[in-house]
Amino acid sequence: MASLRVLRPLVRQAPRAIFLPAPRRFLQTDSAPVLTTANAHVTGGRANGHVNANALNLDLGMPRELGGKGDKINPEELFAAGYGACFQSAMNATAKGMGLTMPEGAKDSIVDTTVNLVGDLQKLDLGLKVSMTVKVRGMSKEEIQKVVDEAKKACPYSRATQGNISTDIKVEVLE
Repeated sequence: MASLRVLRPLVRQAPRAIFLPAPRRFLQTDSAPVLTTANAHVTGGRANGHVNANALNLDLGMPRELGGKGDKINPEELFAAGYGACFQSAMNATAKGMGLTMPEGAKDSIVDTTVNLVGDLQKLDLGLKVSMTVKVRGMSKEEIQKVVDEAKKACPYSRATQGNISTDIKVEVLE
């Protein structure tokens, strides 16, 4: 009881942020308005499958590392493309809200995304690991990092994978 008397004044003086977690944004996806819809029809799976979507018509194949020829697209490449494009859009949107201007040239802002399939195939204990390198021309490394930090909060892929997939994002200034 005596320890509480000693700690109570210290707790009152300490900044509240130390004790309270940062507020988390919650989106109720079941009731949120639908902004767009994507559909894909997949037959055959990753080894010899096919994907049909609105503007997409692709054959699927196994990567070389998994015994395939490596000559067709695989699900990890599709995920990398979607995540990278979405993250780039989130960077553009959040930068504007921060009073920063992202470059307009497509080659002046680049997101290289790598998705690794990890785990044990024999036990079917599999997961994903993501690495991104964000390269931007005309901004300082600190500004790019601030934009990336905000984009993580806005990008639907980042929000969906948070806590589920290991994601490492590096930033670089394009010269």
